[in-house]
Amino acid sequence: MPNKKTSSQKALSEAAKILQDKNSSGIQKKLAGSVLSQADPNKQTGAEMETIASEVLQSTKYSDDTKSLAGSVLSQSNKEN
Repeated sequence: MPNKKTSSQKALSEAAKILQDKNSSGIQKKLAGSVLSQADPNKQTGAEMETIASEVLQSTKYSDDTKSLAGSVLSQSNKEN
């Protein structure tokens, strides 16, 4: 069954900007790629990306923009808590 949760237009726009910015960090680009891939309802956040996004949100070393991407990635999770 497809994941009915997809990335918002705002998240997709921000992710595209991150991927085009040569100053974006590797973690930002990885999260942004995940956000963009989740525009497709047949895609779902993988366990590895869930772990990475969770670690970003729990860390004090990442910017608000990076944490926003991480939050978007986790919101696509199909797990029920």
